[in-house]
Amino acid sequence: MDFVWILVAFLCGFVVKQVGMPPLVGYLLAGFGLNAVGMEPDSVLNRLADLGITLMLFTIGLKLNVKALLKTEVWATSVLHTSLWTLLLVGVVSLLGWLGISHYLEIPWQTQALIGFALSFSSTVCVIKMLEEASELKARHGKIVVGILVIQDIVAVIFLVASTGKIPSIMAFGLLGLWLLKPMLHRLVSRVGHDELLPLLGFFLALGGSELFSLVHMKGDLGALLIGVLLASHSKSVEIYKALMGFKDLFLIGFFLSIGFTALPTLDMALPVLLLTSLLIVKFGLFFVLMLKFKISGRTSYLSALALTNFSEFGLIVAHLSVDNGWLSNDWLVILAVSMSLSFVLSTAVYRRAHHIYARRKEQINRYERPGAHSTYETPVQAEVLILGMGRVGKGAYRAMEAEYGNRICGVESDPERIAYLKSKGLNVVVGDADDMEFWESIGAARNDIRLVMMALPAQLEMKSTLEMLRLSGYTGKISAVARYDDECQELIDLGVDVVFNYYLEVGAGFAAESRHLLEEPAPEPEPANA
Repeated sequence: MDFVWILVAFLCGFVVKQVGMPPLVGYLLAGFGLNAVGMEPDSVLNRLADLGITLMLFTIGLKLNVKALLKTEVWATSVLHTSLWTLLLVGVVSLLGWLGISHYLEIPWQTQALIGFALSFSSTVCVIKMLEEASELKARHGKIVVGILVIQDIVAVIFLVASTGKIPSIMAFGLLGLWLLKPMLHRLVSRVGHDELLPLLGFFLALGGSELFSLVHMKGDLGALLIGVLLASHSKSVEIYKALMGFKDLFLIGFFLSIGFTALPTLDMALPVLLLTSLLIVKFGLFFVLMLKFKISGRTSYLSALALTNFSEFGLIVAHLSVDNGWLSNDWLVILAVSMSLSFVLSTAVYRRAHHIYARRKEQINRYERPGAHSTYETPVQAEVLILGMGRVGKGAYRAMEAEYGNRICGVESDPERIAYLKSKGLNVVVGDADDMEFWESIGAARNDIRLVMMALPAQLEMKSTLEMLRLSGYTGKISAVARYDDECQELIDLGVDVVFNYYLEVGAGFAAESRHLLEEPAPEPEPANA
């Protein structure tokens, strides 16, 4: 059984990737396919799914700024959206049930409200994978989205406690003392080194936090999230994050497969599934309008709302609970599972084109902004070289060219906190999103002075989007980029990049270039032997 579902997951993921869709769509199809042929999920699959979600919450914590949760646009948007969406869905389902559209819609208003509440949540798993793929967790809209997802998780915990009657143990108050352990955890991480002990420590802390919360009858995933938050300010948090990325993505395959094993749909379920899926447009609209009301720019509101336009796995938890309590029929569990799966497919497909859509429709999107909300960008003055992405690679390239070009070289970074740090170090940098058409338009005439754009961006998808923005803005200068693999290098060259640096292969050449001068120096004279 273990081999079969791994094989089917790989084949389905491989096939959908060839047609330009993310592999998770294939994993969803694999789960439904295995269920259709009569296979049953085993405990290993469920354990992998739970482990993947725990690791994901831990890695979210490593990048989470707690202060972001306290911002009005985060918690108020989340609370208001849940309330308005629930009321709206009750109204729609009541009307269609009264019209006799489908017998599945003829349910009490209390049940309608429960379904609406469950579907108001967005999928943490799906959204985080989309943001990671586009390297947008640190962007303005990425931070807002993650904050809203965390608020939704907290609301979910409160609901589950209230509905199941499982009151947290009195010992749960002791969890407040975890903050006192922060200095000890930081010292432990500092001394663990950089080898296999680092990911092992990450596993221990993620699972340990989960088990600790479970012991006091709290949702274990929140424990993993909190431990990650405690380590977020440590200099090794990014290293731990990268060390766990591969494990997390592998284990989350179990989660997507397990959705397909929930139940199989029948033909008469098609109408309620299509109804719920079509309401995703309303979900997007609610998020978009609410964020605009809180004076968030049109682009940030659009990207945040688009990322959140899907249904959450929390809906299945609520459905299971409702079936057990006799509030819902088992058929509704299938309807919610299929609707959630379709929302994943649509969300990931549309979000991959999000920046292209914005570039084409920015006037229509921004017309609803409140005064003063529109994002403005600094213009690089007299810059001949732009370095997009000021991480370790971008910063290293800047330092290497600084002596020759001085202020004619300028870095571009989307994270305001990193911009402030780089400016404090004396670097010539500006805030800007490389895949935002408005950034390139804001440069205006200064774009004619730019001779070279160096893309030191961490994600292939982001570089492809940036290349499209450069083309649409009329840029005609040279372009260079970094990549990790030969096929990525070739893809960028085919898209018009002049030079691609494969830093996995060419770091050796750079090392040799830095060391070659040592051979040109005369060898030291041997010391005379003692008489």
